[in-house]
Parts: sequence; C-alpha cells; structure tokens
Amino acid sequence: MPHASASEGAIETRGLEPVPDGERTGHVRQLFPTWVAANISVLLLTMGAGLIVLNGLNLWQVLAVALAAPVVSYGIVGLISVAGKRGGAPGMALSRAVFGQRGNRFPGTLIWVARWGWETINAVTGAYALLSVLDLLFGVRSGTPLIVVTLLLFVACTFLVSGLGINALRVCSKWSAYLFGAFSVLVLIHLLTHTDWSAVFARPAGSTAAMIAGIGTIAAGGISWVPSGPDFTRYLPRTASGRAMVGSTIGGAGIVVAPMVLMGAVMAVATPDLAAAQDPVSFIGELLPTWISVPYLLIALVGMVLINSMSMYSAGFTAQTLGIKVPRAWAVSVNAVISLVLGFLLMVVATGFIGSFISFLTLLAVAFSAWIGVFGVDMLRRRTYDGTALLDTGRTSAYWYRGGFAPSAMAAWGAALVVGLLFTEVEWFAGPLAGTWIGRNGLGWAVTALVAAALYAVLPRERATTPAPAAGTAAGAGAGEGTERLPV
Repeated sequence: MPHASASEGAIETRGLEPVPDGERTGHVRQLFPTWVAANISVLLLTMGAGLIVLNGLNLWQVLAVALAAPVVSYGIVGLISVAGKRGGAPGMALSRAVFGQRGNRFPGTLIWVARWGWETINAVTGAYALLSVLDLLFGVRSGTPLIVVTLLLFVACTFLVSGLGINALRVCSKWSAYLFGAFSVLVLIHLLTHTDWSAVFARPAGSTAAMIAGIGTIAAGGISWVPSGPDFTRYLPRTASGRAMVGSTIGGAGIVVAPMVLMGAVMAVATPDLAAAQDPVSFIGELLPTWISVPYLLIALVGMVLINSMSMYSAGFTAQTLGIKVPRAWAVSVNAVISLVLGFLLMVVATGFIGSFISFLTLLAVAFSAWIGVFGVDMLRRRTYDGTALLDTGRTSAYWYRGGFAPSAMAAWGAALVVGLLFTEVEWFAGPLAGTWIGRNGLGWAVTALVAAALYAVLPRERATTPAPAAGTAAGAGAGEGTERLPV
C-alpha cells in the first residue's frame, strides 16, 4: 500500500511518526483481506465447540452468536480505525492526544502486556498445528524438545513477517485469505455430508444468559484488535469513507468468524471433549481425512503466523510509545521472546488450554474496553491530531496537559477498569458483583466501556496547551479540536 521513502521496498521503516498526505496511497478495500487474515485461526473452531459444550447452546443459538459477535467487536474496530485516517499515526500514538504523554503509558502498558497473552495463545496454537501435521504425516509424537523447536519456528516466522512491516502483511494476508477460504469450503462440504444432523438439531436450547456470555467470549478476540485498528488505516487518504472502512472491517472478520464458529459447534456434537482438550488442534486430524486436514492445518498455521505478526506489528508501536528507544522492528523482538517463554510454559506446565484461554479472553476484553470507552468519546469531539505534538514527549508538547497527564481521561479509564473487574469472573478470580445479572451474562467488558465513556463525557476536558500546525503539514495533521460528529 505505501510507496514512499519510509515504506518502499520490502521493509517498512516508518515508526510512530504520522504519514504525510503524499504517502497516503492506500485503499479501503485492502482492509477486507487484512481482517480476514486476522481471524484465520482454528481457535474459532474450539470456541464454537465451547458454545455447545460449555454454554449449552443449540445450533440456532450458536448461529446468532456467530453473527452478532463480529458485528459488535469489529464494528468497534472499524469505528476506531477512522482515527488512523485522521491522524495518520498508530493507535497508541494517537492515544497520547487523549491521555497525555505520560498518562498514555498506563493504558499502553496494560495493552502491551495483554498482547503478550494473545501472542502466547497464538504461538501455542500454531505449534500444536505443526505438531499435529508431523503426527499425521510421519507419526512423530510430541515431546518437550519438539515443542521447543516448533515454538521457535513459529515465533521466528512471526518476527520475520511483522518486522518487514505493512507491505509484507498486506501480501501475505491476501493470499492466505484465498487459500484458507478454499479449504474451509472443503471442510464445510465434508461436514455437511458426514455429520449426524439429527443429533445436531436435537440439542435443546440454552439460556439467554449463556448466549449473551457467548457473544462476549467470541467478541473478545475482535475487541483486542481495537487499539490496533488505526495502525492499518494510517496510510488511507483523509477522504476515505468511514462507512466503507467499518463495512470492510466487519465483512472481512465476519466472513471467517461466523462459519468457523458454526463448524466448531457442529464438530463438538461428534466430539464433545473437544472444548476441554489440552491440545486445541489435534481433533481436526481425527474428524477430517488426511488429504483435507493436513493442508488445512498448514494454511491455518500460516494464518496464525499472520495473526501474531499483525499483533506484534502493533505491539512494536505500543512499545515505542512507552519510551522504548528502538526501531519498531526491534521492539517487536521483545514480544517475540516473551511469547516464546510463556508459550513453553503453557504447553509443558499448564494442565488445561481452553479454560486458560477463556479466562484470558474475559480479562482481555475488560482491559481493552476501558481504553475504548475513553478513546471513542474523544473521537466524537476531535477531527484532527497535532502530528508534531504526538512525537514531542516533553513539556513543550501540546498534549502535555497537566504534568504529562490528562486527568479526566485517566480518571475515567481507571474507574472503568475497577468497575468492570467487579462484574467479572474467571477461573481464578471473581469480582464481588460477578453473581449479578450483568456478571452472569458476561457483560463486565460492556460495563467497562460504558462507564469509561460516560465518565469521560461528563468530566471537564483538558485543552491542548500550544497551537497546533495547520492541516496538510508534513506532520500529517491539523490542530483543530472541533466538535464535529464522527462520519461513518
């Protein structure tokens, strides 16, 4: 997509600095394969199985969940992505304008740490996929040395792709989307012809609370991408349609999420222990013929490399906003090492995968929703960003506010986190309000976002402390802080 000096060739060299208007040569349609690739994960099959086995839903309820979750979560991703075309900078860099140069380090640190967990989960799933292929083709059984080797290979590939930058991500996303889509159709055809549909449709309906909780669980994966949305739209021209951005984001994610969740639910009828397995991947080899399962797992492996590459790509920007003074590609290496260590612990030490995964998703959604509520309200008020002030981390920055902090944003963010956790329950933690209607329905993340948004909307708002440059400068954004409504 980009073609100018900062991003021409194979390796993107641009960091936090806003993209000048002259380099904004991207197209909204490129968002569709980006968000297809962001969801190419066999974990969606396991999550779909969980809706049957753990939530007790029937197929029609699973369908409703599978359709609603990507609309909710990736609708938010698309809306926040509009900030990318306005400011031309990564999401966590734009977040400095909301929280202040120092204040932004608090949500930035939490989001960065949360990404460790997401990247670890993906690295483990990718390693299990490779182990399953070795078992299916050569009968090679898993052991600690082989686990280490497969993790190293997966993380190394992730580091390579994410280090190359947005051009590599765009190319890989496009072709992996085509291949994964083709083999998913084959899997769907096999399920249609080899499934005991009388058993599938005979399942009784689950509770409404379980449905709502299921939407939250599936949506959590999309919510984790919200702060990264602007990272993939900063090369779009300012004239790009907000509605088209939201539509492409929802469409790209939904076309993968919905059928994958449904397929996982159908598989769970024949394999009810799928949702509780330590290995979330090997069941594919048991349910599908080798000629489908092996290429399907290999393509899914590529997809999971892409998911982790996209996450590490954004994590590199987040690390830079925290003051880590290294190029983005090297900042990525920190997350690569962490995901390698944590992945080894999860595969070798942990006793259960899906329980840890669901607990992680639940806490992840709460952590990200506090930032979403504050940043989203700010977007309703702000049309442009001061590119120079975003990069100026000293007292001269227009986004220095009070000692480097925006008190209203920090107060709303912190209070929302506390309130959200009160309504949240996971395997090893339960808030005192988790037994209420909100808690039983898994709506802690929604409460978090609403509290953050409401508080930030009513608290006094800090103003930029210095005049910002005029629109169209090399910094990439103007200074106006008008009250125009968000165009979508």
